[in-house]
Amino acid sequence: MRLYGVEPDGKFKEFVATPFQHDHEEAILEDWLEHNPDGIVEDGSLLIIGRQVNTNLNSTIDLLALDRGGNVVVIELKRDRTPRETLAQALEYASFAERLDAEQLEGILRTYMSDESLTLADYHRGYFELAPQEAVSFNKDQRIFVVGQRVTSDIRQTASFLRAKGIRVTCVEFSFFQADGGTKLLSQEIVVGNELPKPQRVSSGSLPVVTLEAFITSLDKNGALFERILDFARERSMPVHWGTKGFSLNADLDGSHVVVCFGFPPASVYGQSLYTAFFGHGSLAAKTAVPGHVGKELRETALATGLFRPAGRELRCSVNKMFSIEEIDRVLSWLDEVASAVKKYGLKAPD
Repeated sequence: MRLYGVEPDGKFKEFVATPFQHDHEEAILEDWLEHNPDGIVEDGSLLIIGRQVNTNLNSTIDLLALDRGGNVVVIELKRDRTPRETLAQALEYASFAERLDAEQLEGILRTYMSDESLTLADYHRGYFELAPQEAVSFNKDQRIFVVGQRVTSDIRQTASFLRAKGIRVTCVEFSFFQADGGTKLLSQEIVVGNELPKPQRVSSGSLPVVTLEAFITSLDKNGALFERILDFARERSMPVHWGTKGFSLNADLDGSHVVVCFGFPPASVYGQSLYTAFFGHGSLAAKTAVPGHVGKELRETALATGLFRPAGRELRCSVNKMFSIEEIDRVLSWLDEVASAVKKYGLKAPD
């Protein structure tokens, strides 16, 4: 592909193609794909859930993603020329990804986002803005994307054959161009995947961890409950871990932290809310010796406050109104009860 700029006098001036490996690291393109995944998909959007994901084959997947339907997407990146063995490697990755269940995918997402509070189903639904009637079955199918500066004819032919046999493989070529004044451009074309090229804009966005100040500023007029919870945490020396959107409140057992609850601001996919942490990574069920009947009693106590509602396996307290002092005290009392149970029964004995 040749690119031209239009000079003030109406003449065309060609941009100079710059080989990727000369002035760039492979990680730069990987960053671009991570933050602009929609540029390589032929039908809709992608949610990146992992980068440099280790497999059981002693290898690493460059990027792992989900599409709108919950299918797992393997993105394999090769700079300069895509070698013949790339498709075989990508197929190996897809065979690994095919074995991942929803809980494992959720664990990969939590590690990638540095947020142990994330629920895969809720985050996926919020990211793609799914309608209530849209059902998702995670990892029902797998997709492969091969991205390189040059996709050779043998790779194109093999990828087209695999697509004809029902294996969803897409191949994408990219090129860098250098313009006068230091402007750098990236062009890309889907060469196997039945889609016309799309113009893209490079983003330098990242996934920063939210700060206390930013979180408090983001709250709406009903957010006083969170300020009181954070005061409660300071008063009792309970660790607070900050994620990309919200926080987790933890009980400290000699340096081992057990999640008591999660808090989210208005802009998160969960809305301004408080979530319990009975299950999942870092939870009562996963880390502590709290008996099942005690966990059930804690759940019933939360429901008895009249402020929590079922949300899958967890409970959700929607902070969509101004809570009274009495209601706030009910929440704090329940948090204290959970923390006390954690300290009473301690951690699970090692297997």
